[in-house]
Amino acid sequence: MTHATPPSGTHPTPPADRPSPRARLRRWVSRETTGGALLIGAALLALLWANSPWRDAYTTLSETVVGPASIGPLPLHLDLSLETWAADGLLAIFFFVVGVELKQEFVAGSLRSPRQAGVPMLAAVGGMAVPAVIFTTVVLLAGDDGALHGWAIPTATDIAFALGVLAVFGRGLPAAIRTFLLTLAVVDDLLAIVVIAVFYTADLRIGFLGLALVAVALFAVLVRSRRTRWWLLVPVAVVAWVLVHESGVHATIAGVLLGFTVPALVMHGETESRTHRFEHALRPFSQGIALPVFAFFAAGVTFVGGGGDVLGQPVVLAIVLGLVLGKLVGVLGVTALVTRFTPLRLAPGIGVRDLLPVGLLGGIGFTVSLLIAELSFPDSTHTDAAKIAVLAASTIAAALAAVALRWDARRARTNDMNLDDLPDDITDHIGDAKDRLEH
Repeated sequence: MTHATPPSGTHPTPPADRPSPRARLRRWVSRETTGGALLIGAALLALLWANSPWRDAYTTLSETVVGPASIGPLPLHLDLSLETWAADGLLAIFFFVVGVELKQEFVAGSLRSPRQAGVPMLAAVGGMAVPAVIFTTVVLLAGDDGALHGWAIPTATDIAFALGVLAVFGRGLPAAIRTFLLTLAVVDDLLAIVVIAVFYTADLRIGFLGLALVAVALFAVLVRSRRTRWWLLVPVAVVAWVLVHESGVHATIAGVLLGFTVPALVMHGETESRTHRFEHALRPFSQGIALPVFAFFAAGVTFVGGGGDVLGQPVVLAIVLGLVLGKLVGVLGVTALVTRFTPLRLAPGIGVRDLLPVGLLGGIGFTVSLLIAELSFPDSTHTDAAKIAVLAASTIAAALAAVALRWDARRARTNDMNLDDLPDDITDHIGDAKDRLEH
């Protein structure tokens, strides 16, 4: 048998299904394992720099102010430090992706059926309530009433970090566990967004908020049109962000509101929903740039030169116990009560023992917890202590979750893990080729 030889001067055509280098880079950055690694790397770099002989350079960089104080006759408050731009600006892109994902889950995903999503949704509520109670109890017993405003710090779960740990150490476990964790984390983030909007908003300016809602409504009209034009959507989104920022509401809320407007059902003869398309387009930037840069500026707490005194603050113990122990007790406790006393059951393939690593993964607060820590306290002592506690608790929770996941994966499983007297019939597992392709 002979093989055809390309004519002289021509080059063989590459396989049609081989992705380009740019596509491979986007796929690599979008992986949950990559996102978690970049977060850890950025936070570690910040900690090393902030405690090195060159720590003054890190402080100078973080406090460098850029941005316009006004646009024409309109005074603005956009002359912000780079640290604030990361927390208010770049993190808004992350929350836009969260908003898009929430919209998809509510309309066409795991949250569309309350019966199907009931257990993880209620587990998310328990996973927020118990840490808040633990935090409040510890700071009151310690006599630090001034720290009570930080009660919401240990209530958050970092979706990217938690899913990254699950992807690495949960190989071989049923994919339904990932869906449970995703649902729990998505509801957790939604409630955290509400908490930020309600409890961490000062000096509300109704006029700017009304104009912001008009900009969001205009974005909703444009994003539902037959053809979505980025050069129209981006300026409108920026205007909405500026107006929300000027209103006194934390600017990241603009990202969530804009994300909620993206259609989650196929329209205008398209082959995929616009929520999927927007998430696919922005997730590489969110995971590869926005989150690591925010972590870099948020995690740089100085221990040397007297900075170690913050470790004695009661908020450190309160946050660590809230994230590591409170999340676990809240998730496991509520799930046990719900499945015992209501008709709701765990999804096929999930047993109660699987919720041990899930509860520990919920204790990885990181991104949102660091954000709430910055919003909670006016003084640097409490803020630095809270950041140290978030980093320590997230590290402890991630390590314990990794051990629990490998223990869970090695144990034999029955064909009725959720005890609903029906065979589970599980075919999809974390780490399968299909799971890697989809996620």
